[in-house]
Amino acid sequence: MDRALSFLGRRAPLVLAFGVFLGLLLPDLAHAVRPVLLLTVLVLIFLPMLRIDLAGVAGHARRPLLIGAVLVWLLVVCPALAWWLTGWLGIDPGLATAVVLMAAAPPITSSPALALMLGLDASLALVVMVSATLIVPFVLPAVSLGLLDLQLSVGVGGFILRLGGLIGTAVIAAAAVRRVVGVGRLTRAAEHLDGIAVLLMLVFAVAIMDGVAAAVAADAVHVATLIGAAFLAYITLQAASALLFGLLGRWEALTVAFAGGSRNMGLLLAVLPATVHPDVLLYFAVGQLPIYVMPSMLAPLYRWLLATAPEE
Repeated sequence: MDRALSFLGRRAPLVLAFGVFLGLLLPDLAHAVRPVLLLTVLVLIFLPMLRIDLAGVAGHARRPLLIGAVLVWLLVVCPALAWWLTGWLGIDPGLATAVVLMAAAPPITSSPALALMLGLDASLALVVMVSATLIVPFVLPAVSLGLLDLQLSVGVGGFILRLGGLIGTAVIAAAAVRRVVGVGRLTRAAEHLDGIAVLLMLVFAVAIMDGVAAAVAADAVHVATLIGAAFLAYITLQAASALLFGLLGRWEALTVAFAGGSRNMGLLLAVLPATVHPDVLLYFAVGQLPIYVMPSMLAPLYRWLLATAPEE
């Protein structure tokens, strides 16, 4: 088991690229594991909290304006631009809602581990992911839901409590484990924790694909359109983030770009009402494809850009 977890941790981009198709190829398995989706989201928030590098966090904490600018870009400007662009293009309401919500979500919880494997600034990725995840319950209703004609089953306050409760549970549990187990032991188990995170991401990918195979059978063209939109949004967010933060240097700019494209839609899926447009749920499912597939494809580009970066 230790070797298996270590392998998953070391080969995460390639494993995820392969594993994301399991839910499509095995629809019965996707339906069977769907009930654990919320639990998987909770644990995927919990695991990175165990590995907070206090020295790295302290280093980035000395640059609050930078972190603040990244958070405003990710959680405020991106959804506002997505709302304006989808309206300007006249995109169907369901897809438009999905794109705006995706652009308002925090980075995926595995972004620090994946950033490390891709040669990016894992410490910056961790600080951005944790900060965005902690504040998104307060920002999301005001920024994203205020832009959309989306009727929630609960009020904004209830939405904040529901999402905040999910994140808060993970944070409290992680703090307790860090205190009992000790930071040193958790640090030594980093590769195994990465492997567990990759395994859970595979479970999440399979579970969220429940119903996608049936949707493909019913209207393959529509599903293909959503997949194309997901890849386009992923690439656009990465490119825009890299350009905007290019003055930081390639290492940090590419890290922000990676966080900008890889958004934790599963976190929002856990708190959206049952009455949400079906295309939102379908987009959140197929939107995992670029998140899981693109890191292995972009890894050579990241390495080339970092190798050819001018000395700073």
